[in-house]
Amino acid sequence: MILENRLLKIAQQAIDILYNQSIDESQIPIQQTRKDQEGDFTIVVFGLTRFSKKSPEITADEIGKKIEELEPLVKSYHVIKGFLNLVIEDAYYLEMLGKMKSNDHFGFSSIRENDVVVLEYSSPNTNKPLHLGHIRNNLLGWSVAELLKASGKNVKKVNLINDRGIHICKSMLAWQKWGQNQSPESTSKKGDKFVGDYYVLFDKKYKEEIKELVGNGMEEDDAKKQAPLMLEAQEMLRDWEAGDKDIYKLWTMMNQWVYDGFDKTYAEMGVDFDKVYHESETYLLGKNLVEEGLKNGILFQKENGSVWCDLKEEGLDEKLLLRADGTSVYMTQDLGTAQLRQQDYQPNEMIYVVGNEQNYHFDVLKVILKKLGNSWADHIHHLSYGMVELPHGKMKSREGTVVDADDLMKEMYETAKSTTESLGKIDDFSEEQAAELYKMVSLGALKYFILKVDPKKQMMFNPAESIDFNGNTGPFIQYTHARIQSVLRKAEKLNLPKIEEGILSLEEKEKSLLKLLVNYPSTIKVAAAHYSPSMLANFTFELVKEYNKFYQEHSILKEEDQQKKAFRLDLSLQVAKVIKSSMSVLGIQVPDRM
Repeated sequence: MILENRLLKIAQQAIDILYNQSIDESQIPIQQTRKDQEGDFTIVVFGLTRFSKKSPEITADEIGKKIEELEPLVKSYHVIKGFLNLVIEDAYYLEMLGKMKSNDHFGFSSIRENDVVVLEYSSPNTNKPLHLGHIRNNLLGWSVAELLKASGKNVKKVNLINDRGIHICKSMLAWQKWGQNQSPESTSKKGDKFVGDYYVLFDKKYKEEIKELVGNGMEEDDAKKQAPLMLEAQEMLRDWEAGDKDIYKLWTMMNQWVYDGFDKTYAEMGVDFDKVYHESETYLLGKNLVEEGLKNGILFQKENGSVWCDLKEEGLDEKLLLRADGTSVYMTQDLGTAQLRQQDYQPNEMIYVVGNEQNYHFDVLKVILKKLGNSWADHIHHLSYGMVELPHGKMKSREGTVVDADDLMKEMYETAKSTTESLGKIDDFSEEQAAELYKMVSLGALKYFILKVDPKKQMMFNPAESIDFNGNTGPFIQYTHARIQSVLRKAEKLNLPKIEEGILSLEEKEKSLLKLLVNYPSTIKVAAAHYSPSMLANFTFELVKEYNKFYQEHSILKEEDQQKKAFRLDLSLQVAKVIKSSMSVLGIQVPDRM
């Protein structure tokens, strides 16, 4: 914050004058004053008494008096024990409001073209549709990308589609055996759901085979390895990697069905990518890196032909990179993908938005890349996030118990529709306008509910709780924006005077709102530095709460003082602009009517 830095410099100067001590600004603790105390900024002086050789109260009083003398923006000060509370002149906040009004990109930094960040999110498998876990991943990845852009980073949003491997072969084999040449078109089913059904079917038939083998006296672990379906799927994977034309043709057809389905879900969710990578295109580069590492003695080969990396010196374990049959593993393609992205973008940072169950995987990835001679691996960051659960428990893809992303968004839409209609908020809307509002509210509720939670935390998503027009929810924020727009529309016909400098004194709630608005740019920067949309979401909620208190306590259109009325309308307009701006970073639209 500009004012905070200015106050630090003045405090530094005051200490130099008072105690003949030149100290660094970092030695002066400054923070925003607690809401229950008078003041805007608080300097904690306990650590400064070593320069004054006096009590905290006397030290605070002396520094406060000198700051007030040196800085005209400081109106007064108050000392509470070792805390120096500084009160800032209203003129500063009124001046800042004027600057906000003339800046259409208030809060955002200009993009630094050379400050490149590659951010990967989504990363689905082509054996199943996107589910609730993918929703958190996509919303988090997209909003972190927007946060970083707002802070000035040149962000490249990328997706890595896991389109090869044993799990893909399971769906392919099941369709080959029981699909009867059906297709998404012939069954009127979305492509990703169509293919996902065969993944579930494979698991069902596979379990039946295991049960039969165990019943015939085989140990369960052996039965899992010897089940005919699993052996066939493994053979199909080897044939695919060997370039079998028929297998490749089947793989291409089924993957395209899934891509078409994914595209519809992404569009509905409102997320996009600058580039899409495919594991099928990067695993060979990864295999080349592994073979080169083996040749150079960095990696080692076991008797069965499998290739490993010894990470015990780094406190990790041995990591498999190529199976005995020569097929690759996830780590193999991640090595290749990282190398390719480095070549494509030469980024300053490479961020992977992946669940916390993969923490070890990314620790290993960075170590192996460094062992292979890639110093840029130090700039890889795993944005680890907690799992999402619903009130009725965990999800399992293989058993078909996942919460489908499309179904959840449809359910949210219907809930938004019934809630909005019951509250009578669309009485004068056309059918088309109402449908647009339902979609805006439903996606706003879903996105806000997920993004307001710290990414590191596991969370419980409750659809009914998320669509509430009161409390810390998307619809509450959306409704406040619509309320402000209603006030502004009514004011359009008024011929209000220009606000004159120096004649307005701010009410408590007016100043509180302005202080929050002034903090918007620093909130963007801090949230971006922590990769945390939740910080921005909760800032927006605080702003909306403060505006609603102001709205309840002070007249706007009925205010008789024309200067105050003009100011309050300007203040309301800026609050609406910041709400719209901050919510857009979260991927949420706000309505003008509701």
